Amino acid sequence: MPAKKIVIFDDDDDILSICTYILEEQGWEVFTFGNCNDIVEKVTGIMPGIILMDNWIPDAGGIIATQTLKNEPALKHIPVIYFSANSDIELLAKTAGAESYLAKPFDLEDLEQVISTAVK
Repeated sequence: MPAKKIVIFDDDDDILSICTYILEEQGWEVFTFGNCNDIVEKVTGIMPGIILMDNWIPDAGGIIATQTLKNEPALKHIPVIYFSANSDIELLAKTAGAESYLAKPFDLEDLEQVISTAVK
């Protein structure tokens, strides 16, 4: 069975390493990027089952990055979970077109729950 693939866009190395560790333990193949430059090419090259998107990802930001993916016919079906420490995370996720959101800081059970819900 091929590994489940997940892409994480975040410029916080601590978040990337914690999420990578947890998700690899659950059988995910994890790909991380510290910016969203060439996002269509990055995601097309991996074709993940799900994407985690930080609001403050350089250079364009999470909203534009998510909208860019959702405008691509081959990629728009991939669920995006938007995450941020902003208090208006729900509105940001909706504006971006993300399927779900997760407020930072989050506990690992919340991360697992939002991912399992999004990939059903």
